[in-house]
Amino acid sequence: MVMAIHLTMDELEAGLDHIRQSPKDNGTLELIVRRPRDDEREMLAKAELDIHGGLIGDNWKARGSSRMPDRSAHPEMQLTLINSRVIGLLAGSRERWPLAGDQLYVDLDLSMDNLPPGTKLAIGSAVVEVTAQPHTGCKKFAARYGQDAVKFVNSEEGKRLHMRGINTRILQSGTIRVGDKVKKL
Repeated sequence: MVMAIHLTMDELEAGLDHIRQSPKDNGTLELIVRRPRDDEREMLAKAELDIHGGLIGDNWKARGSSRMPDRSAHPEMQLTLINSRVIGLLAGSRERWPLAGDQLYVDLDLSMDNLPPGTKLAIGSAVVEVTAQPHTGCKKFAARYGQDAVKFVNSEEGKRLHMRGINTRILQSGTIRVGDKVKKL
């Protein structure tokens, strides 16, 4: 495991221009991570997305959500996407990307202006839809990437750019692979 290095706010802000240059319409799927159990990560070259089950083999459905009255899985939080340029800045080493806890790491502009709720994205043979459910940094995120990282992604600009990532729901089941294009529909 690569040692954690927590960047300062100045170091994080120095990476903003690179993040802002993310592709607007046609990005790339850089990494797929399945979470079979809490705090476990499996990096995949290929995965199946299912309308009802989410990323097959992931714990989304079993884990449930505190945002649901019955603590069942939240249908608008099936799949999380994070910008690969953001996580590259925060994590330093690519080996530390999966610690973020997201499933798809994409080189694509995830900002509110570019991908408002309702936007559909084609990835491989699957289609997902951006939802309005917020995705914010938590205690685990702070422990892994530092307090300044949480302040950075939850800042006004961080929220506008969706630097912590976005929640999506699967509209069309399909197969996805690392290297697939991520296209706005």
